[in-house]
Amino acid sequence: MTPEFPRLHRLDQIGVGETRVDIEASAEERAALARRFDIVGIDRLTARFTLRSDAIGILATGHLSAAVTQTCGVTGDLLPADIDENFAIRFLSEPRQDETHDEVELAEEDLDTVFYTGSALDLGEAAAETLALALDPFPRSPRAAEVLRQAGVITEEEAAPLGALAGLKDLLGKK
Repeated sequence: MTPEFPRLHRLDQIGVGETRVDIEASAEERAALARRFDIVGIDRLTARFTLRSDAIGILATGHLSAAVTQTCGVTGDLLPADIDENFAIRFLSEPRQDETHDEVELAEEDLDTVFYTGSALDLGEAAAETLALALDPFPRSPRAAEVLRQAGVITEEEAAPLGALAGLKDLLGKK
C-alpha cells in the first residue's frame, strides 16, 4: 500500500540533540486520507515533530492540528471539527525474523509505539495515524437525540432493568 501522506525523515538527519520537523498535507493528500478514514473531508492537516534519539529508539513528541468534516451517523448532518492533539510516539526498528530482542517495557501513560524498517521514519504516516485516533468515532449532531427519540429509540437512562435483575441495583445500593 502506498501511503497517502508520505513524509520520510532520514535517521541520519537526527542529531545528538533534538531535531524539529514541520509537515503539512497537500490538498490531494488530505483528500486521499479523508477517503481512507471514511470522512467527508480534511481541510487542514499539519504536524510539528520534535525528534530525539535515545537508547531504545527515536522519541517523537509534538502537536497535530487538523480541520475535518465528519457526518453524523444519525442525521447525516455535516459536522466540522478542529482537532488539536499533542502526541508522543516511540519509533522502534522492526526486529528481523532471525534476531531476538529483550522486551521493552513502557509505562501505559508513556507513548504509542511505531515500528519502522530501513533508514527513515515516515512522519506523514505517524501524523495520519494520530489523526485517525483523534477522530470522533461516533460523531453526533445537536439534532441526533431528537431524531432518535422521534424514531422511538430510548436512552440508557430511560431503559429500566428487566426481569430478575430489576431490583438488583436497589439491593446492591442498600449494602
